Amino acid sequence: MRAARYYGKEDVRVEEIEEPTVRPGTVKIAPAFNGICGSDLHLYHGGPIPPAPTETEAHPMSGEKLPVVFGHEFSGVVEEIGEGVEGIAVGDHVAVEPLMVDGTCNACKAGKYNLCEKMGFIGISGLGGGLSEHIVVEQRWVHNVGDIPLDQAALIEPLSVSVHAVRHAGIGPDSAGKVAVVGGAGPIGLLTSAVLKAYGLKTIVSEVSEVRRNKALESGVADVVVDPSAEDLAEVVRNETDGAMADVAFDAAGVGVVLDGLFSALGPGARLEVVAIHTKPYVLNVSGSLTMQDRSMGSSIGYADDHPESIRLVQEGLIDLAPFITSKIKVDDIVEQGYQKLLEDRSEVKILVSMN
Repeated sequence: MRAARYYGKEDVRVEEIEEPTVRPGTVKIAPAFNGICGSDLHLYHGGPIPPAPTETEAHPMSGEKLPVVFGHEFSGVVEEIGEGVEGIAVGDHVAVEPLMVDGTCNACKAGKYNLCEKMGFIGISGLGGGLSEHIVVEQRWVHNVGDIPLDQAALIEPLSVSVHAVRHAGIGPDSAGKVAVVGGAGPIGLLTSAVLKAYGLKTIVSEVSEVRRNKALESGVADVVVDPSAEDLAEVVRNETDGAMADVAFDAAGVGVVLDGLFSALGPGARLEVVAIHTKPYVLNVSGSLTMQDRSMGSSIGYADDHPESIRLVQEGLIDLAPFITSKIKVDDIVEQGYQKLLEDRSEVKILVSMN
């Protein structure tokens, strides 16, 4: 079968590999669409970083070294089911929760398997990937998406990152009427805003890119957009809340100056949740930003039992994923029209790749 395999920095090859076979407790899937994630870009342009293995060091869960099949944000159609699999049938449309965990560490035992000590990702760490004609996955990670279109179903994985972050911040369906500020309108920022809107919050999105601010408005996930390079975010929030300021803020940018702006927009007793990965240290005035305002701050990573809620929000029409799909390409064009384009074109939100 054909698959796109990651060999290392700026080296992804579409080639023929052996087709996987079904085992007891597993499901064979024909991937339909695979989204390109920010982590894919980091791996392609920067080279292997954990949880990706290297040419000499295998990942502890998969036992694989480079090359590995790429792609972890994907949907597909069930082709075959293994012995003991129940609740899934051939022909079902599914999304995959692309994790590999040991199930024995303290985090796994506590149900926080997104924090597994040996965490790996299907499509990054081995065990196949969405950029292939066929993949075999443990039933645990396969989620039936019903009538959700397969292109939109490929976004269930990144949507689950946002659902997890929002829940981790203590926000849910009972939070209607609160005000949230989201810093950054990339894919995760937009999807986080979508979850907040689905739960009935007023959303204010801060983003320097005009194209992305427009996407936030056009998609309906933002009530107000702010250009922090030209406007005072705190003043806008103050005017929008009659002085009360925001109840919660989400950093989806990973830049220190964005955190500064978000803290300035928060009210007393509010919470700031970091969703983005920060590559540089951030200096925090704990007393001024947190203690004296009785605020809390947290951060979240990945997802754990969040896919069902993501699927529910889409199936019930509370979130429309279609506006965030900005391009569809064939796997043979993944470098030029995928990895390269995402670096240069800020209008792109999610590029989907098909093996067909």
